[in-house]
Amino acid sequence: MPTTWTRTPEEFHKIYTANTDAFYRLGGSAMAKELDEFMTKCALSLWSKGSGITQRHVDMANQIYSRSRPQPRWMLWSLTGSICEGEVFLPPVFYWNLAESDAKRGTEASRTFIRMLTNILLYLAAVDDDVSYEEAAFITECTDKLNAICDTSGVRKSKEPLNPLDFVTSSEQSFIEKHKLQTQTTGGEAPAAGEEQKQEEKPDFDELMAQLEALVGLEEVKRDIKNLMNLMKVRRLREQNDLPVPPMSLHMVFMGNPGTGKTTVARILSGLYAAIGVLEKGQLVEVDRSGLVAGYVGQTALKTQEVIKKALGGVLFIDEAYSLSSGGENDFGREAIETILKAMEDHRKELIVIVAGYTGPMEKFLGSNPGLESRFNKYFFFPDYNGEQLMEIFRGQCRKNGYRLTEESEKAAVEMFAGLYENRGDNFGNGRDVRNCFEDMVVRQSNRVAQMENPGKEDLMAVLPEDLEDKDEEEEKA
Repeated sequence: MPTTWTRTPEEFHKIYTANTDAFYRLGGSAMAKELDEFMTKCALSLWSKGSGITQRHVDMANQIYSRSRPQPRWMLWSLTGSICEGEVFLPPVFYWNLAESDAKRGTEASRTFIRMLTNILLYLAAVDDDVSYEEAAFITECTDKLNAICDTSGVRKSKEPLNPLDFVTSSEQSFIEKHKLQTQTTGGEAPAAGEEQKQEEKPDFDELMAQLEALVGLEEVKRDIKNLMNLMKVRRLREQNDLPVPPMSLHMVFMGNPGTGKTTVARILSGLYAAIGVLEKGQLVEVDRSGLVAGYVGQTALKTQEVIKKALGGVLFIDEAYSLSSGGENDFGREAIETILKAMEDHRKELIVIVAGYTGPMEKFLGSNPGLESRFNKYFFFPDYNGEQLMEIFRGQCRKNGYRLTEESEKAAVEMFAGLYENRGDNFGNGRDVRNCFEDMVVRQSNRVAQMENPGKEDLMAVLPEDLEDKDEEEEKA
């Protein structure tokens, strides 16, 4: 990298052209167009990570277009509005083909592309005369994901790539502190002797158990979790006393309808495991199919690996997990399943996976892959809440938000939730339905109170029977 960072847009265009000419010759005009679109998107995302897009960036963007199309005339507002909101970096389609070709031929064009990309993005980051830590981190993220494709394809690696963090020139002190934090959390160099390290406090076991006990219903689930905690505590004690501990899978299946507390219990459980030392951090990473599956071959594995990386040291909670196996033999969801199974084996001591969903589809899901059923041997069933339990949840919502049920509205609410449970259908939402009822009540109560001339505190808190009834619905029934 040069020692002086100031460049005119024309000079940047020459650098860009010099680094991409080889790929234009390799792939022809079609690849040149795709490469231009890819680089423009990278530039927008890169600049948005720094101090924001300025007129200087606009001038630069007007240069980042090849001979394959007329040079545009972007305006500042239109360029700023073109920034991709997504945080996930998706490699261009041509790059997958390039890596596969390298693996077959023993060439290294895809690795060369990474070095070129790093160089170009570093120059683009320096458009405003320096490279910020945020910009360098974004470049690192991009190159890491491209390298992962090469690693998966088996492309050999002959040269050490540039480290974008070495080129940070702005806010040096801030960068040094962030870089120290990064090396502490990613297994890099240890901090110098005498430096204080801020460590996250472990969750409090008793507090989490109290939260579990305070949940409405779920008596069997609570009992099973208490038994599991006792088992894990004893296992830890046996390990500390050099006694044999039989192998044990901690991955779980949560089965039940929506709104029965599965996510809440998973969050408490992840904290409990951290509190007793089974997990390092105890964070809960919640995803569904859309958070794991991508639209192209090979991209699903990368997307899933990113989620797994965030979950290490904690719990990966996959809601409606059966959707990963419902698309047939050629569906990308199966690629996500294979990636997760491999991670469960590779990170046995630092990752717990909980799959959740409706009972019937979950049973089919576990039977869709031989590796799934063998790795999940703990099953928790979350039953529907009955009318009394739904009412208890509703009372809790009212207390928490400063609403007070009158004697008449209490009776009306009891009847309402008893009927809701007795007439429940396939789309019964349990706690979610209670939340919807509460929100509807708040709207009706607000409309009523707003018509009062001088409402007092008691008026603002009081919930009357008419606040629980949908007048339009009642009129339709009549």
